[in-house]
Amino acid sequence: MKRPGSVRALEELGRVRLSRSFFLRDFLYSEIASFNGLPNIPDDPDLAIAGGRKLCEDLLEPLQARFGRLSIRSAFRAAAVNRLGNERGWNCASNEASAAGHIWDRRDGEGLMGATACVVVNAFIPFYEATGRWEAMAWWVHDHLPYSEMEFFPRYAAFNLAWHEKPKRRILSYIPPRRGVLTKPGMANHEGSHASAYADALAALG
Repeated sequence: MKRPGSVRALEELGRVRLSRSFFLRDFLYSEIASFNGLPNIPDDPDLAIAGGRKLCEDLLEPLQARFGRLSIRSAFRAAAVNRLGNERGWNCASNEASAAGHIWDRRDGEGLMGATACVVVNAFIPFYEATGRWEAMAWWVHDHLPYSEMEFFPRYAAFNLAWHEKPKRRILSYIPPRRGVLTKPGMANHEGSHASAYADALAALG
């Protein structure tokens, strides 16, 4: 599939169904692109679709099936959009670091495919705001889904959820006071069940 060269072609690209609940159009909005008049359109639509389908089918659909509606905070970024965000200090990593991450249509340095979306689990917000325990969601995903990386942020416990062909299985936090790595391979807390960390959250959410 070619990069869209017309409004009609872009409409058709947006209508590509990535999974039961999600279409590509759900992931194309970007404040950086909108404010600066940049097209947030994949240069390689086929690669973006392939990575996006794995993200949706393997991660977002089961997450939504368990907890209800997800809000997509940020997802696909065209290389030019991500580069501008990085240069202006708008919470975007370099294009090299974002390939096979937020830049779905570029493979990483190892030639591998991946895709990332920043999501909010709407039903989790009251529990998080009452307790501050973002880790409950992190450990549930860790125990149940084939994620590559998660990065948690203070507002609504939004988190980057990444699928990758070579998953890192690493969880990071930018939420004080527990900033930094929650777990990664080799850490004592990485293996086994973490059900005790999210049992009360599941009970609260029903």
